[in-house]
Amino acid sequence: MKVVILAGGTGGAKLAVGFAAALPPEDLTVIANTGDDLDVWGVHVSPDVDAVLYRLAGIFDEERGWGIADESWAALGMMRRLGEPTWFQLGDRDLALHLLRTSLVRAGRRPAEAALEIGRRLGLKVPVLPASDEPVRVTLDTDRGDLELQEYLVRERCEPRLRGVRIDAAGGPSPEAGEALATADLVVIGPSNPLISINPILAVFRPPREKTVAVSPIVGGESLKGPTVKMLRELGREAIPETVAGEYRDVASRFILDRQDAERAGEIQAMGYGVQVADTVMGDAAAARRLAEAILA
Repeated sequence: MKVVILAGGTGGAKLAVGFAAALPPEDLTVIANTGDDLDVWGVHVSPDVDAVLYRLAGIFDEERGWGIADESWAALGMMRRLGEPTWFQLGDRDLALHLLRTSLVRAGRRPAEAALEIGRRLGLKVPVLPASDEPVRVTLDTDRGDLELQEYLVRERCEPRLRGVRIDAAGGPSPEAGEALATADLVVIGPSNPLISINPILAVFRPPREKTVAVSPIVGGESLKGPTVKMLRELGREAIPETVAGEYRDVASRFILDRQDAERAGEIQAMGYGVQVADTVMGDAAAARRLAEAILA
C-alpha cells in the first residue's frame, strides 16, 4: 500500500516515524508543511521539513522538542556577540544542514530536490518533501499586529491574542509531491495543528477525499504540544475534535479519534465521516507504530 503523510513538525512527524516502521520505505512519502519557513543569518530554514528529517534519521532532540540531539552552540554565541538577532536559535549541527540546503538551491536545485538530497545524505530511504517548491506564507493577525509564524511561535512565545490566519501559496505541489499523491492508496493527515501546519499544505493541493484519513490533534480537550487549543479558542471556536473534523470535511472521508473522545464519534459520523477510535497519543516510537498499524488495518 502506497501511503502519503501530510505532516507538521510534531504530531505528523511522530506519526511518520510510526509509518516508517510499519511500511517498506518505497511505500511511504512524507509531505511536510513549509508555511513556517524563514531565513536566518542568510540561510533558509524549513522547521517542519527538518523536524521530519531529524526524527526519521534518529537524531531529533526529544528532550528539547526541536533541533538535533547533542547540539553545540558556538555559532549562536558568536552571532550574539556580533550583535545579530538570536531569538531563533540555530545550533551548530542544525546550521550545517541549513547551509547545505541554501547552497543546493543557489546551485539550481529545486527545494524538493534539495530535501531529497539532504535526506539521502542523512541515510533516509523514505522521501521527505516540502509541500511546494514555491513559497507558502502564513501571516497571523494578532493584538500585536501582523506576525510571521516563527515570530509568533518563537519570538513572542505564542503570547499575542490571535485574531485571524492568512495563508498565501505561490504555487502548486512539486513534481515529486504530485507524483506521490497521484500514486497513493492512502493519504494520512497527521495530528498536527490544522490552522498553521496542515491548512498551509491544503492551500497548495487538495488530496482525494475518498483516499484520505485525518487524525485528530486534540485529545481530551487538549493539544499534546503546541498552541492548537489556544489558537482555536481565540478565534472563537471550540477546541474539540469536531472542530478539526469540520476543517477537513472536504478533503478526508475517515477520521481517527482518541479513545478518550470516543463519545464524540456520533457527531463526527454525522458530518459524513467514517470514524475509527484508536490510541492516538504517541509517547514513543512503539506507540507511533501501533497507531500507524491501526490506521492501515
